[in-house]
Amino acid sequence: MNIWVDADACPNVIKEIVFRAAIRTKRLTTFVANQVMYLPASVFIKRLIVPGGFDVADNKIVDMMQAGDLVITADIPLANAVVDKGGIALNPRGELYTASNIKLRLSIRDFSEGLRNSGVRTDGPGKITKSEIQTFANKLNGILYIK
Repeated sequence: MNIWVDADACPNVIKEIVFRAAIRTKRLTTFVANQVMYLPASVFIKRLIVPGGFDVADNKIVDMMQAGDLVITADIPLANAVVDKGGIALNPRGELYTASNIKLRLSIRDFSEGLRNSGVRTDGPGKITKSEIQTFANKLNGILYIK
């Protein structure tokens, strides 16, 4: 299992957890972004810079990942594509996207986007909490040590 991180919007505290997990478990982990970011020196941690543009990083992740790989993302359409391809999608807040829940999440996301496009103001997610960080770390460890 390789790990892919949709890195542009991933909170730094989550990146730090992933850095440590990649090194501890010796799993190749690739951070995909359209800008340069700090990464610790490790043979297990890679950077992939993609051009800016709508869904460029998402499409690159889906193209390069394999069934069974883990993708860390808060992007629902990307999570949907990952699950459809047989991958594991984990939200930085600790929610695991599965075949049984991703379509509902995608429908809710599309509904909210429709509201915003019609002028209705909707609030996005709040700042990540300590509880969510702990949930993410626990889920990540569970995934990495089960596989």
